[in-house]
Amino acid sequence: MIYSMTGFGRYEMTEKNHKLTIEMKSVNHRYFDVNIKMPRRFGIFENDMRNILKAYAKRGKIDIYVTYEDMSGADTNLKYNEALAEEYVRCFKKINERFSLSGVSDNINTALIARSPEVITMEDDVMDEEETWKFLKCAFEGACKAFLSSRAAEGENLKNDLNEKLREMMVLVEKVEERSPQVLVEYRKKLEDKMKEIFEDAQLDDSRIAAEVILFADKMCVDEETVRLKSHIISMREDLTKGGDIGRKLDFVAQEMNREANTILSKANDLKVTNLAIGLKTEIEKIREQIQNIE
Repeated sequence: MIYSMTGFGRYEMTEKNHKLTIEMKSVNHRYFDVNIKMPRRFGIFENDMRNILKAYAKRGKIDIYVTYEDMSGADTNLKYNEALAEEYVRCFKKINERFSLSGVSDNINTALIARSPEVITMEDDVMDEEETWKFLKCAFEGACKAFLSSRAAEGENLKNDLNEKLREMMVLVEKVEERSPQVLVEYRKKLEDKMKEIFEDAQLDDSRIAAEVILFADKMCVDEETVRLKSHIISMREDLTKGGDIGRKLDFVAQEMNREANTILSKANDLKVTNLAIGLKTEIEKIREQIQNIE
């Protein structure tokens, strides 16, 4: 099975008034690039989550969003730092004395002190790491499975589309093979007609004509290119059937296909072969675009 690098997965889990929602989405990327956004309390589990994800994805830019809700309403506590508040008051008074400001007693009030950094902070309840990880892991694996299923479905569509394009490529390669001998026959006929026109009734030198035809055939022969193209097509079909982490390999094969098609186009001395070679390059470019989506 092959997998697309584009996918989406979502999983929601509720347990003992605790609710976790995890969403994952991915797009194409050359490497394994993961970005996790989640509440601070789960930060200690990030490496564990990344290790789990590696079993479900090898490449792609993956964004993960973790939303947590404590429906009991007791997930945070307010903490008052009295020593820090006293230090703020002392500093405020010192500023007033230094700059001879009036009304400082009225200005230093509860709201001003409470708004001062770190005087009042919110702290999460102490959590049981083992139980929390068990809860988070279960939800995360559920999201990963949905994510993998999405990638697999898209991968199957890519596989079918690529096989269809490879079939069209094979048809074009076979047409090039069929056309090549006809080009030689037509070239010999044109050469004979031209020489007859030049020398009129003089006897034609068949050996000279044969030599010219052989030279022409050597210059425009694309047998090696068509054989290699067929080999690449068969190889790509086999890889698509085999599946796995094949995206990089298919990209390399597509580059080789394009090289062979370019050579055929450069050798073409016939309008039909030229058009067939252009058709090959068009199909190869479509294949390369699709391969960029494969993991």
